[in-house]
Order: sequence, then structure tokens, then C-alpha cells
Amino acid sequence: MFRTPFILPLFFPALTWRVNTIEKELFLTFDDGPIPGPTEFVLETLKKFDAKATFFCIGDNIKKYPEIARRIVADNHQIANHTFNHLKGWGTSTEKYVSNVALCQKEIDNLLPGSDEQVVEDGGLKKSLFRPPYGRIRSKQINALTKQHRIVMWDVLTSDYSQSLSPGDCLRGTISAARPGSIIVFHDSLKAQSNMTYALPRCIEHFSNLGYQFKALPNSSF
Repeated sequence: MFRTPFILPLFFPALTWRVNTIEKELFLTFDDGPIPGPTEFVLETLKKFDAKATFFCIGDNIKKYPEIARRIVADNHQIANHTFNHLKGWGTSTEKYVSNVALCQKEIDNLLPGSDEQVVEDGGLKKSLFRPPYGRIRSKQINALTKQHRIVMWDVLTSDYSQSLSPGDCLRGTISAARPGSIIVFHDSLKAQSNMTYALPRCIEHFSNLGYQFKALPNSSF
């Protein structure tokens, strides 16, 4: 599966699935890092093409590899929450899940200058970005998290982690599914490394040649 079925956003309208734009803009996102090797490859590739992205990081990985996490921030990419322990919402209590998200957010806030300041957005506090691991999250967890977080899903899943998917098919499927405003998921993980390192630079090059820009997700409404 590459393009998200159209029915899912109708069932979960509180979640963000793509950016509402008609401009030639794509929004690369990377899940599960930071990890030595894959994340560094992603950062070098993005720099080569002058592309920006959003990294949905696991809090425990930020704690283990703070120098790589700091490089994400230093390169002016967006860093966002993917829980502390890559928890699956299904089968996890709401209290434990929300607490795990908070642990990750603490690690992120320690990286960001001025993160303790209140930022007003539409009359309220600016919301941090969060993506549930595996895309699996229960309604009670959504309700508990949306007070402080903007929950971001995706429009295009590259499936780069799939051992049955060839690098070429990963690339072709991603290119075929993407459209203006697509939120695209790659993984900066060891499991996805083979497909990701092949598909990512070729995907960026393909769409750059068509006049697309790659941007980080905005913190404000989108």
C-alpha cells in the first residue's frame, strides 16, 4: 500500500493526512530515528538537494544518540514525537501511552531553544507534532493527545521497511502515489536502510526536476 485509502481521513478527521495545497510541495517525514548510519544518510541527502523534512523521533533514540538529534535541529529540520519506546496504541492503556509521549516530548524540548516559552496559535498554545507508531492509536488516546499535539499521519507510505519490496518497487510506488501536499513516510532505521537509501535520493531528484519543493511540516494549522 502506498497511497492512503481515501476513507481513512473521513473516519479520523481530527488527524492530519496531507497538507491542503495546490502548490508543487511535498512533505518528507522520517520515522523511528535517530539512528547512526540511516539518519546521517538522510541528512546528507537532504542537504545535497536543499530539501527540508520532519523527523518523527523515538525518545529513547534521542537519549541514546543526542548528537545526531542535535544535527537534525541544527540543519533546520523539524523534529517531532514518535513516543519514547515506539509503543503501539492498540493494546496500550491511554494513561501509559500519553505518559510515554510526554517522555519523548521532554527529550525533544531539551533540544529546542526556547521550547519552554508559550507560543500562541489561534488563541491557544502552539501544538507539538506527534505520529503514532504503526499508525495505530485508539480514540481515547487521540482525545487525550490532541489538547497539546497535532497528530500527523500520512498520504504516502513508502513501505521501505518491507523485506519483500525491492528498492526499485519502493521508488516506483512512492513516485506514483505522491501528489501536491502529500505527506510521505520514509524510515531512518536499519530495517528500512536498503530500500530507503536507494529510493530517497531518486525520489527527491525526480520531483525536484518537476519543480517540486520539499518542506518540513509547519507547526501551525495545515
